Amino acid sequence: MPTASPARRLFETAVVWDTHAGFSPDPAADLSNLQRWRDAGVDYLSINVGYDVLPWQNAVKTLAAFRRWISAHGDEYVIVASANEVRKAKADGKMAVTFDLEGTNPLDGRLEMVELYYSLGVRQMLFAYNRNNAAGGGCHDEDSGLTDFGRAIIDEMNRLGMFVDVSHCSYRTSMEAIAYSRQPVIFSHSNARALCDHERNIRDEQIVACAQRGGVIGVNGISLFLGDPHVSSERFVDHVDYMIALAGPLHVGIGLDYVFPVGSEDVDAVVRANPHFWPPDRGYDVAEVTCAHPSQLLEVAEIMLRRGHSEQTIRGVLGENFLRLAAEIWK
Repeated sequence: MPTASPARRLFETAVVWDTHAGFSPDPAADLSNLQRWRDAGVDYLSINVGYDVLPWQNAVKTLAAFRRWISAHGDEYVIVASANEVRKAKADGKMAVTFDLEGTNPLDGRLEMVELYYSLGVRQMLFAYNRNNAAGGGCHDEDSGLTDFGRAIIDEMNRLGMFVDVSHCSYRTSMEAIAYSRQPVIFSHSNARALCDHERNIRDEQIVACAQRGGVIGVNGISLFLGDPHVSSERFVDHVDYMIALAGPLHVGIGLDYVFPVGSEDVDAVVRANPHFWPPDRGYDVAEVTCAHPSQLLEVAEIMLRRGHSEQTIRGVLGENFLRLAAEIWK
């Protein structure tokens, strides 16, 4: 039997953590597609169950459907509540799952909804999905900051033990959230604007501020934000390298935002019906946008080894940086 390569040995023993899956938060979504992550060797995945684009009730319906499906497939998947449970899931050969919300509109303006979602397995929530809302500013809107409601939400998330996520947010909202939160803040799936000048990407100041307060930035795999229509693993690692140079190796991870089926009529219809969330002049053409696949993560490890990164750094980026933060924050 051939000996496994150093990259494969490293990959198989690391906790591989994808901090955001972008497929449609729809109760009818085919979760059998989660097998794509299992086949790729991913140990943990945060699944999107709602965002500001849809009515808040949709998030509750989606959570009910997704929880039921995962429970029915308990030999392969498990909803986890702690970092130790992520490690146990890997040891048991299962993929660990939690849920996330993209924006605070699913709260319906009610602070007590944070605890409800937490009890149902939501472990991260970002503040504004591209457009401004009652909590803060989005990246494709006026650069507004946190509101009083937004600060109250952060207080509640800190109390419960939930990742405060500022991907998709405006510059001011992200910086104010990082400064205000008592716990580290994450960018679950954001790339370097210095490498790809798109409003969804983040500036050097945001990267550094996140790291200085102990947070982690997940590199995104979408072509529009990588600046590569071919979503090559080399370009993905370019963004990883840039983040490491600015933030340090303990503060970079992975948030692919992989969506399936890419270019589907359903996704295209939602995007076309909501041009204020996805402005056409910002390049949001579903037919042209592609996503890096989870199966590329092994190649990412190989490229990082080839570029001279240490095994410890690669393990951190593959998932152990987010795992460390979960052990600190989740309760």
